[in-house]
Amino acid sequence: MENQYDVIIIGAGVVGNAIARELSRYSISVAVLEKELDVSMGTSSRNSGVLHSGIHYKPGTLRARLNVLGNSMMADLCNDLKVKINYLGKLTVAQDEEEVKSLHMLKEQGLANGVPGLEILEKNEMRKIQPNVGGIKALHSPTTGIICPYSLTIALAENAHANGCHFYLGHAVTSIQKQDDLFEVNAAGKRFRSKVLINSAGLYSADICTMLGIDEYKIYPCRGEYLILDKRLDGTLNVLVYPAPHQGKAGLGIHLTNTVSGNILIGPSNEYQDDPEDYACTANIMALLRKEGHDLLPNLTTSDFIRSFSGLRAKQTPPGVGGFKDFVIESRDDIKGFINLVGIESPGLTSSPAIALMVKDMVEKLLTLEPKDGFDGIQSGITGYFHQLPDEQKADLVSQNPDYGEVVCRCEQITKKEVLDAISNPLGVRTINAIKYRSRAMMGRCQGGFCLPRIVQIMEKEFGYKPEDYLLNSRNSQLFIGKMRQELV
Repeated sequence: MENQYDVIIIGAGVVGNAIARELSRYSISVAVLEKELDVSMGTSSRNSGVLHSGIHYKPGTLRARLNVLGNSMMADLCNDLKVKINYLGKLTVAQDEEEVKSLHMLKEQGLANGVPGLEILEKNEMRKIQPNVGGIKALHSPTTGIICPYSLTIALAENAHANGCHFYLGHAVTSIQKQDDLFEVNAAGKRFRSKVLINSAGLYSADICTMLGIDEYKIYPCRGEYLILDKRLDGTLNVLVYPAPHQGKAGLGIHLTNTVSGNILIGPSNEYQDDPEDYACTANIMALLRKEGHDLLPNLTTSDFIRSFSGLRAKQTPPGVGGFKDFVIESRDDIKGFINLVGIESPGLTSSPAIALMVKDMVEKLLTLEPKDGFDGIQSGITGYFHQLPDEQKADLVSQNPDYGEVVCRCEQITKKEVLDAISNPLGVRTINAIKYRSRAMMGRCQGGFCLPRIVQIMEKEFGYKPEDYLLNSRNSQLFIGKMRQELV
């Protein structure tokens, strides 16, 4: 039957795509339904990109166990998927003796969770790792790392797709019914059926539960705002620098975060919101982040702030309570075949490959999983970007394809070949943001001021785009409504 699958996954974020890739190893049919026109358009692309070590979570919880396991799996996963990763370590800094107590608590908690290499450092030892860092002591966690979160999420999806998983983008789920042994899911005017249904809808996970009559969960969106700093400051931070945690906060505090692309992030803030898609950047928070940035990096100039963005966490704890609840990952006894993931906030990115294994084990109790002949978990291509390659390899690639020799994005040094590859992505997504997230074009100082017109020209001449075809990220985000003048024939 058309649109009938063994497994349907709702949500194409990093967790949903990790599950899809894991299940694509087996001889079952798998589909992913995603309301946006691309994968990784929600929380999975709007975060710090930090691979947490596992010091922040209570021993014995799913968050703690899956964080540490996921962290240990990530290097091999990124190697297979050609995703750049850097385990550079983190200093959690105490400013006074009261905060030093929290460092000892974090160390004990981390050791109980199996986090390796933890050490509390005196001021002189801290500054050997990160010169001029403030504070009186710090907890060093060497297995903390950084990754590009949307690159990982996209790579997971594209590898799952290459191994037979079907992706239905722009398919928001509107209703679900369980009929006999099958789930009937309605999305974008189509009917889908499956034996197993996996809820990985992030901020909308409680809404999916409600469609099945489960009313025990509620999600409280919590917004974190960020500032992005220019690459001029690349190399300023040798490690991540976090403040010591305070009880009851909704996050881990405003901090400086390196990125694998060379920018530094300041943030995130913590403000609860009613709207799960309120991605506003507000004047008061931007002012706060600028102040924090100047306090931590006194040589910052106004021109160093090149962009702001925000993301939303799927918190289970309401305003006034703050803090964290444990992940909900359950195979429901009352609705056989429904695997439910709720409240997968931080460290969801780090935990994603471990969550995928856990969910696979749940699926295996519901379906027979036979390994698939020909599964290929290795992505083709290069790790990173053309301009990061050795000169000899660049010359070889240019000789094979001259489009590697034409730079389209000057700020990020992205070539025409990389832009063409992004436009021709295997998921068939051709929004401007899809090109941006896959190639890094439009992510530099000018934020597309130079390269966007060139990309529009490429899409028109080589892919036949008309003015009304250009979308930023959604069906209601047209860039153009027509032409100011028609070319003379």
